[in-house]
Amino acid sequence: MSAAVRSGSGRGALFALLLLIAAAVLGGCAAFAPPKPFTTEAEALAARGEPSRRWKNEDGTTTLEYATQPYGHTCLMVQVDAGGIVLRQWDALDDDNLARVRKGMTRDEVARLLGEHRSEQFFKLSGEEVWDWNIHNDGPGIATLFNVHFIDGKVVRTSQTYVFPRDGAMFGPWGYPPPFGYPYPRFPGYGPWPYWW
Repeated sequence: MSAAVRSGSGRGALFALLLLIAAAVLGGCAAFAPPKPFTTEAEALAARGEPSRRWKNEDGTTTLEYATQPYGHTCLMVQVDAGGIVLRQWDALDDDNLARVRKGMTRDEVARLLGEHRSEQFFKLSGEEVWDWNIHNDGPGIATLFNVHFIDGKVVRTSQTYVFPRDGAMFGPWGYPPPFGYPYPRFPGYGPWPYWW
């Protein structure tokens, strides 16, 4: 009889453990759910605070930009009319919006479309100025960057970069020790460590 009781209590403990794991997994999904749609500008300001930028649109509406760069991978845009009613909201860094970047767009058009960028670099040989954004990482590596390449202030192409960590425990999760690790824009060309690290 005691063996049957022990077996039943073991199943109960296993069931409780599985239930706890399921609750944690589902709770994690709820924590990362997209924000609920706002109905008014006041509601958006109360929930998110002051936006990083406000864009005045030609039709009299205003777009509130909530950028999360350089560390986040979303940019919430909330379009409101003159009365403060929300017309629509979207993530400026989702795949559909990234695909709207076209050759010939200006820097201002790209900034209005994608929001604040993470960093910019200039390449002398190609004459390209490259802006990048952290985006959702579906690929290999530890991060994915969406890059927009400009020549003379106009878009010439886009690309993606996958960031990989360096091997070895010395360099930590981002590949290089602070202050050089991702997402910092500098490369450790010279330092107190040998070049082969």
